[in-house]
Amino acid sequence: MKVDLDLCYISGTDALAAFKAKTLSPVELLDAQIARTEAVNPKLNAITHDYFDRARGQARQAEDAYAKGTARPLEGLTCGIKDWHSVEGEITTQGSRAFADFRPDQTAPTVERLLNAGAIMHFRTTTSELAHSGVTNTPLWGTSRNPWNQDYSPGGSSGGSGAVIAAGMSVLADGTDGGGSIRLPASANGVVGYKPPWGRNPLDREHPGEVVLHYGPITRSVADAALMQNVMSGAHPADLYSLREKVVLPTTFEGIKGWKIAFSMDLGYFEVDQEVQKNTRAAVETLRGLGATVDEVDVGWTVEVQDAFEVTWQAVFHALAGDLLPRWHNELTPSLVAILEKGKQHDVPTYYGVQKVRFDMYQKLQPILEKYDVLICPTMAIPGLKAQHSDLDPNFTINGKKVSAFIGWIMTYPFNVLSQCPVMSVPTGFSASTNIPTGMQIVGRTFDDLSVFRAAAAFEAATRPWAHRRPDL
Repeated sequence: MKVDLDLCYISGTDALAAFKAKTLSPVELLDAQIARTEAVNPKLNAITHDYFDRARGQARQAEDAYAKGTARPLEGLTCGIKDWHSVEGEITTQGSRAFADFRPDQTAPTVERLLNAGAIMHFRTTTSELAHSGVTNTPLWGTSRNPWNQDYSPGGSSGGSGAVIAAGMSVLADGTDGGGSIRLPASANGVVGYKPPWGRNPLDREHPGEVVLHYGPITRSVADAALMQNVMSGAHPADLYSLREKVVLPTTFEGIKGWKIAFSMDLGYFEVDQEVQKNTRAAVETLRGLGATVDEVDVGWTVEVQDAFEVTWQAVFHALAGDLLPRWHNELTPSLVAILEKGKQHDVPTYYGVQKVRFDMYQKLQPILEKYDVLICPTMAIPGLKAQHSDLDPNFTINGKKVSAFIGWIMTYPFNVLSQCPVMSVPTGFSASTNIPTGMQIVGRTFDDLSVFRAAAAFEAATRPWAHRRPDL
């Protein structure tokens, strides 16, 4: 079957308009993306389970809903759901042999909202095991690969979601972000990923009150991210901390002429690859061309931030999954085992010390965000990560300098420590050496979603990343 690539890459906003105008059927869209998935997923390994037969029935129901005028906000749009997110009655493996046959008895609140809004879950997307890593490579499902260069990773932990969006296999996909797991795949695949401020979107029942964790959208456009975010957000009875205030985002935005934007290349302590620096500086010039003033600032953070995040990550993982070690030790990803074993060594004063770091970080960032509309910085410090990358590699380097293979290239996690800041990753170009996209984070004041979307939309309109190229698969 010849695949209509233009249809596979249609935006959610355009698809909804075409559905309403009766110029496109949800069945046509689904069939095109199923054909695309069957053609390219064997190269990418980006999905776990598919539901194509059921999805076709749902697409026909969506077609009827448009005929009757009863369509819901996301009616008929395909949506890949991360195989870490609970879906009632459906196998949810979390990328782990320990959960290979696990069927939850409830659905994660944001997933429930997407499906209730008419989105069609046609498949589940791959994740690193228990969503612990920035690379998607698991003992259960094997190695997921980047559509732009299959020797490289699509990122993680929502790596499959980033890959299916970049490959035209779905209109929408969801992700979770505990240290960058939405923004890293967005950067690595050249798509849009949004980490909402903590509390904006409800968490699941398995991780109540976990302050570093966020559910959010992965899409090919800022407008589509707004479509998803409007459905996912808002107070939910399953999450005590979900905010009653609901920010309704538009799908079109004003420009940023006259804005003041702060720019940091390294957040004070990251080693950043020269190609990433080049593309980020080009993005700065694009923003200046849109009429914004962009000033380089010193955020003043130190490697203390990395230490604080690692303590949090290790302690939380040990609390949630440490009981897997006796039975599953030899069948878990080695880097996950290392995290679980380190986590049990932390005491309560060490864990609570993260709060002091969080306080000190905000004392340095807050004056910058009061003076400037948003802060920008790279998403990943490197132009791509090998698909078989090990987080335990003792010889991992950037610019010839040794850094942590697990976290030294991840410029996203500081904004999980400061989790109330909304952050979006948008594409800034490609690496000449790897052909992997690079990305830029747009960081807003606490709970200021709208400014982040507005800056991202303006940058997207000036660069039009999907107008120029698609992966050659």
